[in-house]
Amino acid sequence: MNSYYQAIFEIIKTGHWITDAVSRELREYDIYEPQFNVLRILEGAKSSPVSVNYILENMVQRSSNVTRIVDKLESKGLVERTLCSEDRRKMDISITEEGSELLKKLNKRVGDFHKPMLNNLTPEEAKTLKQLILKLKGQ
Repeated sequence: MNSYYQAIFEIIKTGHWITDAVSRELREYDIYEPQFNVLRILEGAKSSPVSVNYILENMVQRSSNVTRIVDKLESKGLVERTLCSEDRRKMDISITEEGSELLKKLNKRVGDFHKPMLNNLTPEEAKTLKQLILKLKGQ
């Protein structure tokens, strides 16, 4: 196997390793990585409601079941849906106060997971790694 495919294999393995580890960190809160991702997207919208399509476009791992993820978060009281004022066929989704409070805990938990690895790369190495990944993607 040539070095390109070896590198791709390591990227894929590392991505799955991080996702699985983050999911284990969130399990205590009965939240899964895609739900965490949706909460972060909604928090990042700065209190502006967003559409399902907006969430889908901004997810780390695009998922066709965004509606089910939102349903689950809504049933937990972490997000709310309202009719879109501009298009009554659409729903606006926003994070609740409870969702924001939980997200603070989740962000700390995930941050604590990443802390030991922060010292594995220098800031310059992390910057180079990001640049190489973007180069691989043609960006």
